[in-house]
Amino acid sequence: PAILNEAVPATTQNVDAEIQATLKSANKYTALIEKSLSGDSKEGPSLQLLKEALINTRQHEAFLRVILNDVISCAQQVELLEQQLATRMEQLQATVQSKTAVPTAQVYPQFIHLSQLWSGFQDEMVLLSVLSNILASLEPYTRGHRELFTDEALSPFLEGVTVKTDEQRIQETSGPENRVNTKDFKDADWLFPETTKNFTKLPLQYRGYCALSLANFDRLLIPSNPEVGVLRYKDHYYAFSNKNAAAEFAQNPDHYIRLVAEGAKKSPELIQLLELHTQFATITPYSQGKDQGRMIEKPVTKCDSGTQTDTHFMESNIVKSYEWNEWELRRKAIKLANLRTRITHSVQTNLSNMRRDNAIQVWPPKDQETQTKTDASTNVPRPQVFLAGLRGGGMSTATQMVKVDLTQDVDQT
Repeated sequence: PAILNEAVPATTQNVDAEIQATLKSANKYTALIEKSLSGDSKEGPSLQLLKEALINTRQHEAFLRVILNDVISCAQQVELLEQQLATRMEQLQATVQSKTAVPTAQVYPQFIHLSQLWSGFQDEMVLLSVLSNILASLEPYTRGHRELFTDEALSPFLEGVTVKTDEQRIQETSGPENRVNTKDFKDADWLFPETTKNFTKLPLQYRGYCALSLANFDRLLIPSNPEVGVLRYKDHYYAFSNKNAAAEFAQNPDHYIRLVAEGAKKSPELIQLLELHTQFATITPYSQGKDQGRMIEKPVTKCDSGTQTDTHFMESNIVKSYEWNEWELRRKAIKLANLRTRITHSVQTNLSNMRRDNAIQVWPPKDQETQTKTDASTNVPRPQVFLAGLRGGGMSTATQMVKVDLTQDVDQT
């Protein structure tokens, strides 16, 4: 216990000092990037290298804070063990006192409990040693940008530049005049500290960094100020560094969310840092199945366990449109080529026109009378023709035929 009482504060102090040094570097990189983006300096370090160094520094800060949480948990566990040890020692002393003989049934259980407490101290000692080793193992991953951007190399470019801390940025954008005016956004849902319960525990997107800075300035990590206003969009919460950024983001959130995802593809380390696991489904979030903000779990010496093979433990990536047949691919290519000369037509029926109700009125049929034709007959004249002189006049006289029409006229019948 005495060693732990000295080691825990020392480890906490080392982690705090490392966090402060990391934040100092991050503030310098942020100031230089803002100066370069504003166009005030034409010369200076590479903007791309500065952004990568800033991302690396913010990653280092996130890991250090996880280690700090574990050290604090270790300190709390040590304090609890010390209290239990003191209580158990008092009980043991009251049991033994000045007796020459003590029943084993009374003493042995207490000694067993003392041994368990002592094993707990040893476990915490091992845990503290592991955390110290992790802290030391993180140093090589930050050595690159620290050797590249030393204080001597950056000091000429920082002349006349105000290096702001995260607290100063939040303080500058705090106050009622720096809040978003909800009247300007009728369709947006804005949350504020005085109108939202557990406002400080809202799961902010992008780990609390300004969403617009990540999108507009290509992966620039600027801490946000939730007091400006937190935008609730599709069950996600977005915070911003100032009200102008919030207003611009609220006009087209989908566009800026897509830009952040594109930036994360350029720097895959941002997927874990900004917790973009919903947009990249194949990435497993670190916090899944574990307590938030804890890196090392307390070891379990004995436990009941069981295993079962999952049916589909890998995410399905079957491409439905894949074709291996060359002739099928040619057929699709010809079909697409033919579609270039086609025009899309649309048809609308009378029943679907505007989808409105139509009313009609029907008149009953009226009474009508008709008269059929009567039977009638006609008498046409019979043609009668008389031919005379057919016998002839003899051998010497020529035959002369006379035709007489005896048919009566229609008027005479």
